[in-house]
Amino acid sequence: MPRIAYVNGRYIVHAQAAVHIEDRGYQFADGVYEVCEVARGHIVDMPRHLARLKRSLKELSIAWPVSEGVLPMLLREVVRRNHVVNGLVYVQVTRGVASRDFVFPANTNSSLVITARKADPAAAAKRAETGIKVITVPENRWDRVDIKSTGLLPNVLAKQKAKEAGAQEAWFVDADGTVKEGGSSNAWIVTRDGVLVTRPAEHGILRGITRTTLFDVAAKLGLKIEERGFSVAEAKAAREAFISSATTIAMPVVEIDGAPVANGHPGSMTLSLRQAFFDIAEKSPA
Repeated sequence: MPRIAYVNGRYIVHAQAAVHIEDRGYQFADGVYEVCEVARGHIVDMPRHLARLKRSLKELSIAWPVSEGVLPMLLREVVRRNHVVNGLVYVQVTRGVASRDFVFPANTNSSLVITARKADPAAAAKRAETGIKVITVPENRWDRVDIKSTGLLPNVLAKQKAKEAGAQEAWFVDADGTVKEGGSSNAWIVTRDGVLVTRPAEHGILRGITRTTLFDVAAKLGLKIEERGFSVAEAKAAREAFISSATTIAMPVVEIDGAPVANGHPGSMTLSLRQAFFDIAEKSPA
């Protein structure tokens, strides 16, 4: 069966799906997106993802492409039509199609694209058994990274640099040496005292949905979290380090810039968070 995409009111074979060449998402990256994990036939944390989508749209003054109540049904339908039990569902909203001009167009409709794809949970579990490597790169993004914008070129370049270095993620670092977040993830460490540390999400990073749910998971497991900045040096000296995102959940980091974290193996606290995540996260039947 071919993959199916939703594009502006139509379900289309994925290979034939397209938007107009003057869609502002294509011309200006004038759009926002969300990615939800699909696990065991459920869309994970969908209400939180859609609440963040609402915030991103408001920050950029982009109108909803459909009513808020309809969007969850569309996500479920795309997941159903693609027979995704484990995988991802992606939703993107742009300001729409208009003659190319920097100012907001008048009387145009927002564009909506939804896709879904399957993934093998065993592959991610296997990766967690060995952990991932991270490199650090200087922060060079715009100031509003709290908006989940499609303008991701600095992230693309950072993750390509990581790939070329044999790593799987890049952490953006401020001029003072403080870690901000990854190219597609939030950054965490575990101190020698067993405290989880992640940077505050009020400014300078994206408030990750998986990050938010991990606060709930940590509370259930009786783990303490500190929201504060941490340096690259502190991360390298930490008991554990990990990243979080919808695609990785809690993924152990075993090496930073070529230096092993602790003994160079995944940490027990990270794996505990990962194991408990699905049971605690909010689940919407797909």
